[in-house]
Amino acid sequence: MKNNFDYAVLFHSESAFSLHVVVVFHKTTNSENREAGEANFLGILTTDLRVAVAGLGPIGTRVVKALDGGIDGLVLAAVSAKNPGKHQGWLATLKRPPAVLPIEFLSDIADLVVECAPSSLVRSIVAPFVARGKIAIVLSAGALLDHAELIELAKQNRGQIFVPTGALIGLDAVTAAAVGNIHSVRMVTRKPIRGLAGAPYLLEHNIEIERITEPLRIFDGTAREAARGFPANVNVAVALSLAGIGPDLTRVEIWADPSVTRNTHSIEVESDSARFSMSIENIPSENPKTGLITALSVVACLRKLRAPLRVGT
Repeated sequence: MKNNFDYAVLFHSESAFSLHVVVVFHKTTNSENREAGEANFLGILTTDLRVAVAGLGPIGTRVVKALDGGIDGLVLAAVSAKNPGKHQGWLATLKRPPAVLPIEFLSDIADLVVECAPSSLVRSIVAPFVARGKIAIVLSAGALLDHAELIELAKQNRGQIFVPTGALIGLDAVTAAAVGNIHSVRMVTRKPIRGLAGAPYLLEHNIEIERITEPLRIFDGTAREAARGFPANVNVAVALSLAGIGPDLTRVEIWADPSVTRNTHSIEVESDSARFSMSIENIPSENPKTGLITALSVVACLRKLRAPLRVGT
């Protein structure tokens, strides 16, 4: 039988201006052998889920370090970043430094991707994975409203898109209530000025918040409208809407509040099974638009994938 040859191209940036390319050849007779060869090259047991992390901001960095520290059944295979050279130093200190790849190559050597990137990149990150029946964990949930075809693509190819709880509380209760009938969902978000500065909605409506001295309501509308106007600020509203009654029926208020130091979300739900309200005050991460708990939520989601005991819906 004639042998075929495939290859994996691994890009390692040695500086901001140079690129090293390692081409690894191995014999394959079918696609399964090819993937096994890729896994063995990386020193990974084929029973482990190979994880790629797209984006190395505060969230992506914490997720990478958690994976390197050890999550049962998972192994860090690759990362992607806008400026790889910026992260070269700390990546080299990991127990098992991952391959550094362009986004389009991640699905070649990983079974699962964690999207921690700007919302404009969500489609290019998610589509290659779900098209191959793989998993994508999406933090920029708002982008899913503009790319609903990704959900259909996942359905057609038996892929999966996970939206982690992130900076919210009580999504399990909302999901359960949605099995019955939810009458209304409303979320009120209060953020420090720095956590909202530069949002497209503010720029489009000439709303200045930098010098306010009292809380100012800057938005009242649907979750879909909030996602478009505040793409980096209220992915939590989209996650809430997807768990419940959808982005066009979920109501959202956003307040710029100079008196608060934490990102605060309050939720009220009326349903035929329960009436409940929830509130959470998140400590901002290095990125003031994002709470520290968001990265921890992703790590908790990853731990559940191969856990012998799962708690929560």
